[in-house]
Amino acid sequence: MSDGHDKGARPPGYRLMLREMAPDERPRERLKLRGSSALSDGDLLAIILNTGMKGETVTDVSQRLLAEHGGLRGLFRLDIAELSRIRGLGDAKAVRLKAALELGRRLAALSPDERPQVGSPEDVANLLQIEMAALEQEQLRVVLLDTKHRIQGSRTVYQGSVNQAQVRVAEVFRDAVRQQATAIVAVHNHPSGDPTPSAADVALTVELVRAGELLDIELLDHLIIGQGRWISLKRLGLGFPKA
Repeated sequence: MSDGHDKGARPPGYRLMLREMAPDERPRERLKLRGSSALSDGDLLAIILNTGMKGETVTDVSQRLLAEHGGLRGLFRLDIAELSRIRGLGDAKAVRLKAALELGRRLAALSPDERPQVGSPEDVANLLQIEMAALEQEQLRVVLLDTKHRIQGSRTVYQGSVNQAQVRVAEVFRDAVRQQATAIVAVHNHPSGDPTPSAADVALTVELVRAGELLDIELLDHLIIGQGRWISLKRLGLGFPKA
């Protein structure tokens, strides 16, 4: 006879602990599956902090820190002593967080001449191939380039089916417009391991080339990453105007 409570029921106010989350819901697992650029600031912060506190998962702590202190910029302004006094941190986590934020500041402070330059499809493939070949889902990323084809950054714009029917061209170029990039390289993976371009891949390339011409942002190339190999649609003459 039941006493009115399910034996496995969770008590009121129960908060799911990180170890109880499905693997694909945990920040570290999502980073492995989807890449770091697909994670939010809160997810990345949770990976750095590693553990939460009583009554709060590490993801809860991370979201609270960002909300209460003005995001990453606000956290960066705090010194070690101020960080360590925040509920859920302490000395060890404050030191790890400060070190991670400082690395981010130093990367952002690199002069344009120190940023990697793209001179061939190989340069982009070397940057993303290992990570994207391991993804279990299809993903589309955009590498942003300046006037000298130096890398300004890389953004994940689609997760799932990548084809001309699913992808909004405006979304692909959004960050390029914001960052005043003059060229981009589109990169997506084939989880099957075979990088052979499909008709949909070629059609998407045609649309991106046309949109880039209108926006004055050149689509420099479109790479497809497979297992142990990759292809350049521009090198194959697929989707790009003939020289």
